[in-house]
Parts: sequence; structure tokens; C-alpha cells
Amino acid sequence: MEQTYKRNNNGFSFGEDTLTAGLALKLAAGKIIGTIGRTATVRIMNSRRIVDAIVANHETVYGINTGFGPLCTTIISESDTKKLQLNLLKSHSVGIGDPINPELAKLMMILKVHALAHGYSGIAINTLERIIWHINQNVIPVVPSQGSVGASGDLAPLAHLFLPLTGNGKVHYKGKLVEMCNLLKKFGMTPLELGAKEGLALINGTQFIAAHAIKVLERLQNCLDNADLIAAMNLEAMLGSVKTFSPELHALRPYQGIIYVAERMRMLIGDSEIVQSHKNCSRLQDPYSLRCIPQVHGASRNAWLHLKELLRIELNSVTDNPIILQDGRAISGGNFHGQPLAMALDYVTVAAAELGNIADRRIYLSLNDSIEGLPKLLMRETGLNSGFMIPQYTTAALVSENKSFCFPASADSIPTSMGQEDHVSMGSISARKALMVIDNLEKILGIELFCAAQGFDFRKPLKSGGIIDECHRFVRQTIPFAESDHIMSDEMNKAINLVKNKTLIAVSGKIAKKLKINLKNEHDELFGIY
Repeated sequence: MEQTYKRNNNGFSFGEDTLTAGLALKLAAGKIIGTIGRTATVRIMNSRRIVDAIVANHETVYGINTGFGPLCTTIISESDTKKLQLNLLKSHSVGIGDPINPELAKLMMILKVHALAHGYSGIAINTLERIIWHINQNVIPVVPSQGSVGASGDLAPLAHLFLPLTGNGKVHYKGKLVEMCNLLKKFGMTPLELGAKEGLALINGTQFIAAHAIKVLERLQNCLDNADLIAAMNLEAMLGSVKTFSPELHALRPYQGIIYVAERMRMLIGDSEIVQSHKNCSRLQDPYSLRCIPQVHGASRNAWLHLKELLRIELNSVTDNPIILQDGRAISGGNFHGQPLAMALDYVTVAAAELGNIADRRIYLSLNDSIEGLPKLLMRETGLNSGFMIPQYTTAALVSENKSFCFPASADSIPTSMGQEDHVSMGSISARKALMVIDNLEKILGIELFCAAQGFDFRKPLKSGGIIDECHRFVRQTIPFAESDHIMSDEMNKAINLVKNKTLIAVSGKIAKKLKINLKNEHDELFGIY
């Protein structure tokens, strides 16, 4: 299944071009438009003809003219094959819990179209065109967050996702929840009548897990970049050593993520007056939360990179069952099993949690009055004032909560389908937990920024490298230096939003360009989502 990586800013060919996490996000945002190319169309139509021939010739093929799961030995008549597909969507729409974000549901549709457009699923071209209509018109199905065990893929979420094709279910449209049957009338359209195998092709697959993995990749990349920047500010505030970022040191243990972080830290701090001010100090070694920034942040980047590599394969794979080969054969297998991504998502969940863990340790360290020039609890007059003591309680609570999410869901398996599906991946839970941990991580990093900015003020009038100085100045535009106790929650939330909304990273990029500091390095493409 050869593909070419298309870097066309205006369009993407489903089933032909190579999909990446970044391109999927662009498709979901409407920045590029996806269409089905000629080559893919030929494969899709040929695959559909093969399915129709199987039905007409009364061949027995799982999912085409048989029941599903433990009912695979039940033969379905030709006249009932269409009703079978509708019943499949209805019976599998059993998800519960809060609906997932519409962006995730839209990503699921994009990923499913791309998988089906490879031409191994027996789907009809008009069914794919209807899904693309949903994508382009932002008619996004309501998909419950719970109910998938990641075995035959994400059955329940995908059933809810495609129920609207048949005129059933609800959709998000222009900020409202709308019954799909009413929206079809508004557009003068009729529900689709699914042919043999189409319902099965729609609900078999890993698109719920993979869509979540895309958002994990995007949001964790932002956290990783922020973690380096905020750690640099905090290190300067605590007069940390820059020797730990020496390239000679990391060449002796050349993990890609570690080398990348060490190089970023060197560029962020640059020609720092603060570093020069304690060049001959008596402190021989920093605590690990400063000294091991490259090793810990870098290990999390390695986990991120592993997920990126696996996700690239997953996004360009066929994950339904059975597959229909172009030579007419139908093969029943297990490409829908979510284990490959489930395990990687559990791994990256630990990586995200550890990024928050070390950030909390730096906050705790900065409150210690043993650091020269920093007052106890980062405030001049403590006793009457509690200073920055309590924000660290908050990060401690968040770190503990994240630890509770680190049990690997993929280590569990509960048999389903009367034993037919006797090993399941629980990958949807791995995916959801990863985003929960990242939610907390963004808060921890925001609170570290809040504390680091306070500590950094005590180093004035000395300057750090230009990027850190200007980022600190930007933070101070909305978050003032704290002279005494006051209600801090609003300011903490402002700092969290600077992290979550990618504002601080955008500012650092603009500053680097203005100061002609090259923040780019040879590993940037490797650690990008495109």
C-alpha cells in the first residue's frame, strides 16, 4: 500500500496521501479540504463490486451475509443484508457518558474516511461522500465518551458517529444539538440506505482511540515546549547550573529527546548575566529537578516520539474487518484491535505525569530559603504572609491525581461477545486517561510559571537570555509581582491559560525572531506533528 506524502496546502487526497496528526488537525480546522482522488475511487468502487458479487453469488463471508461476533454462523438472506447493517448501527449505539468534544468526533470521521478510501472495505463511494459532506458542513455527530473496550475497534463510539448517516441520532450544528432527521429535511436530503458490509466497515476500527491520540500528541507537544521554557526561567531564578546542558555530556548518552531538550535549554538561557553572576559559587551540584531536566523532559519527549511514530502507521492503515482484497478475496482478521496504540498511550500518560511531577519538585525547591537571594516562600515578609506556600499544595494534589491515572488500561482485559472477543485492549480508556493527565499537566506548568516569574524578579537587574527576559516581561503584563498575600487563583488561571492556549510558546517564537535567536535545531522536524 504505497503512499506519497502530499504537502499541498490546499487539499488532501483520502486513501492516497499520507496522513499525519498535523494534517488531520488542519483538515478538522478546515484549513485544508479532503477529497477522494481518482486512484482511490477506482479501488473503492472495485471493492464494492466484489461485495455485491459475494451477496449475489450467496457466498458465505463474515459480516457480509452472516451475523456478528458470536452470531457469525448465522446466515443472513440477501433480502435482509441491508436491514442487518442498519440494525448493527442501532444495536451498537450503546455509549454513555458526556459527549466527546466535537473536534474529536470530526477527527474520527476524517480518520475513518481515509481508512475506508484505501479500497479494502467494500464501502460505497456515496457513503464516503456523505461522510465528507458532514465534515465540510460541520455537521458533527454526538458521540458518548464511554463504552468502547477497543476490541473490534471502537464499536460503540463509531456506531454513534455514523448513526446520523441513516437519519438517526443527534449532531452538533452551528452550536446547537439537532436531531439528524430534522437537519436532513432542512437540507432537502434523505437518509442513506447502507448496503451489505457497510455498517460493519463503519463501526470496525480504531478511530476513537486514534483521534484522541492526535489530540494527545498536539497537547503534549505544547506542554513539553512550555516545560522547557518555564524550567529555564525557574532555573535562572534558583541560580541553577547550565553545565548540565553541555553537549559533551549528552553525546555520551545520545537519546534523541534528551539531546533535544539540552540544546533547547542552552538556546533559551543564552548569554545570561544571571549565570555569570554565580559562576564561581560554592554549590557543586543542583538537586535533580534542575540537574536532570534534560533526562526527565527528554524521556517524556522520547515517549511522545514513540507515539508519533506508531500513530503515523495507524492513521494510514486499514483497521476494519473483514478486508476485501482487490483480487476478490475476503480475509477476516484482527486489524481492529487497539493494542498497538493502547500500550503507547499508557506509556505517554506516564510521560506526561512525570513532566508534572518534576515541575512540582521545582516549585517546592524554589520555596526553600536555602537558595541565595530568594526569600522563603518567594515573598519578602513571611509569617504574616504565607507567600507561595499554598500554590504548591495545588500542584501536589494534581500530581497525586495524575499518579492515580497511570495504571495502564491496556494491562486489563475483560472478555466480551460471549467469549468471541476474549482479549480486548481497553485502548479508549488509555486514550481518555492520557488527556485527563494532560489537563492536569497544563495546570501544573501554569502554576510553575506563576512561581518562576515571582522568583525571577528577585534576580533583577541582572538579565537572562533575551527569550526568558521577554517572556517574563510578557507574563508581568497580566500577572503582577506579589508583595503580600492576596487571592491568587485568578492569577494562577491566567498563567495556566498562557500555557494551555500556546500563548507563551507563540511569544517566545516572536521574541526569538526579533532578537535573531535561532530556536530551531536539527531535531525540530522529528519532534513536530506534521
